Amino acid sequence: MPVYKQSDLEMYYEFFGTGRPVLFFNGSGATLESSSLLISALASQCQVLAHDQRGLGRTSIPVGPYTMAQYAHDGAALLDHVGWDRCAVVGISFGGMVAQEFAATWPERVEKLVLMCTSAGGEAGSSYPLHELGSLPVDERNRRIVELTDSRFTPEWLASHPRDARMMSMRAEQAAIPKSDEVLRGERLQLQARIGHDVADRLHRINAPTLVTAGRFDGIAPVANSQEIASRIPSADMRIYEGGHLFTAQDPQALIDITEFLNS
Repeated sequence: MPVYKQSDLEMYYEFFGTGRPVLFFNGSGATLESSSLLISALASQCQVLAHDQRGLGRTSIPVGPYTMAQYAHDGAALLDHVGWDRCAVVGISFGGMVAQEFAATWPERVEKLVLMCTSAGGEAGSSYPLHELGSLPVDERNRRIVELTDSRFTPEWLASHPRDARMMSMRAEQAAIPKSDEVLRGERLQLQARIGHDVADRLHRINAPTLVTAGRFDGIAPVANSQEIASRIPSADMRIYEGGHLFTAQDPQALIDITEFLNS
């Protein structure tokens, strides 16, 4: 089992596929296991280096609080460990926040940048404060998650769109799996790290070709937030897809465009 140890952290990581080297940053609460479909899609065209971020999956859960700078530093330390000086960087949702922090801090290490359904914070707009959902009653929290995932997802919509209904049912089943107090602690620490995220005034430092992508009906990271990101990165292209926060699973064109961009 590949584990990289640094100070108080034991980081689990894996390589997937062959081709252009890509460092992948995952979303809130996501692990290599839960994101296997997305990682496999990227790995069909690239060599993907992915890790369970601090507090999640098979990586250790150090004492908090955590910061976005720490998450970015973890990625840089992993590159040093595997011997990659430069690579493409891909981040989704929370991972997109980390990817922005990484690219603004070490622009010389980024060959290309892909940001999916994410936000820069500050004047460029923040993603929905997911840490607040924990205080809601279970039924209300579940209903709110569905609405935030895709603003079209009313009961009527899901009743007439079985593919979307299956997708949300699978996510609900996954969320219902019991978790230990330690796992929940790690997830809370990651969510709390999002609160102070603000890289808006440093995005101009990113000089790599950048693809900013968003779902048209995303309630967590609205399209306007991605537009703000794209306007602040000198070499950015912005694309909007037919879906919500899970647009990579809803619009087949999204992953085609992303892998083509990485390999162009």
